Amino acid sequence: MTEYKYEDAIARLEDIIEKLEKGNLSLEESLNLFEEGIRLTKICTKILDEAEGRVQVLIKDLNGEIDFKDFNGGCI
Repeated sequence: MTEYKYEDAIARLEDIIEKLEKGNLSLEESLNLFEEGIRLTKICTKILDEAEGRVQVLIKDLNGEIDFKDFNGGCI
C-alpha cells in the first residue's frame, strides 16, 4: 500500500470526487475510483486516530488521567 501523508490523501480524495461527480466515466473506472476513495478514507481515519492518540498522551495530567480539552482549552 502506498504511504500517504494526510494532506496528500485528502487532495487525492478531492480529485476522485471531482471525477466521479462529472459522471463521464465508465462503470469500471467509477468503481475503481470509488474503491480507491474508500481505501483513502480508511487511511485518513487511521492517520486522524493516531494523531488523536498522540494529542491525548501530550495532555495527560500529572495523575496519568487524560483531561480532554477542546481547541479553545475548555474541558469537553
